[in-house]
Amino acid sequence: MGPLPSDCPSCGQRLAVKRLTCRACETEVEGLYELPTLASLDRADREFAVEFIQASGSLKAMARLLGVSYPTVRNRLDEIIAKVAEIERQRGQDNG
Repeated sequence: MGPLPSDCPSCGQRLAVKRLTCRACETEVEGLYELPTLASLDRADREFAVEFIQASGSLKAMARLLGVSYPTVRNRLDEIIAKVAEIERQRGQDNG
């Protein structure tokens, strides 16, 4: 399976989930569902978020894990926080 796309390759708008399928019994649920906020991030940002959670939210541990400086990790986290805020802002406008 490839990575989960979050934006339309044609127009760039945010994608929505239309069908979910159970791998065990093949039951399908159809509707129109928003992607979760973290799933809307690109793969590198999602991986950073998972590593950050596994590091118990420690920027120092993340710096050691990634082999970069504390300020570099802080800047990366700030960038992801800004992306999450933008995703949430757009959702508010779409649902508003």
